[in-house]
Amino acid sequence: KMAEKQEEPSTAQNGEPDNTEEGEGKKKKVKREDLPPFEIVTGERLPAIFFKFQFRNVEYSSGRNKTFLCYVVETQGKEPVTSRGYLEDEHAAAHAEMAFFNNILPTCQAGARHDVTWYVSSSPCVTCAQRICEALRKNKGLRLTIMVGRLFMWEEPEMQAALRSMKEAGCKLRIMKPQDFEYVWKNFVEQEEGEEATSFVPWEDIQENFQYYEEKLAEIL
Repeated sequence: KMAEKQEEPSTAQNGEPDNTEEGEGKKKKVKREDLPPFEIVTGERLPAIFFKFQFRNVEYSSGRNKTFLCYVVETQGKEPVTSRGYLEDEHAAAHAEMAFFNNILPTCQAGARHDVTWYVSSSPCVTCAQRICEALRKNKGLRLTIMVGRLFMWEEPEMQAALRSMKEAGCKLRIMKPQDFEYVWKNFVEQEEGEEATSFVPWEDIQENFQYYEEKLAEIL
């Protein structure tokens, strides 16, 4: 059983910790005040402060009420194209998984084969799982692998059924290993301007928590 210290972000809003948690001061405070609530945020790289909090593979995801989805799309057309970026949502509105199918996939070359890999902070909810299954059944050229940091509400029978249905539809589900978190850190997380790229520092229990979730997923599937 994982021993997890609950880390309630002190002045968190929308599950985002303030910068003092990482000792970075206020110099790089990301402006969120000017964004309307429940908006899908897109970009190439997410702030390190969000990654360190939202992607952490804890057992009890207190305060982590967003989904962060980093994607790599490899399009196998006449000229192979690779695109990448990230989506961020509020759980009260459209989810990042839905936004990928609505906003990102339609911009990719029609009729081509798309090998898609997602790195998500937590596994899809039941509704998003259904949408994933529909997309895979409709689009025979779509191959989807989902690497998840945590399993979302995995104890619920309907959630377990949803995970199994995604596997049956052809989706590959994997739990993120420490190396996967490092990959996301290198490829999807902002580095401070003017500084050398900071190497990924694994948190305590990252390997133990990965093994915990891997066992749970294997039992469910």
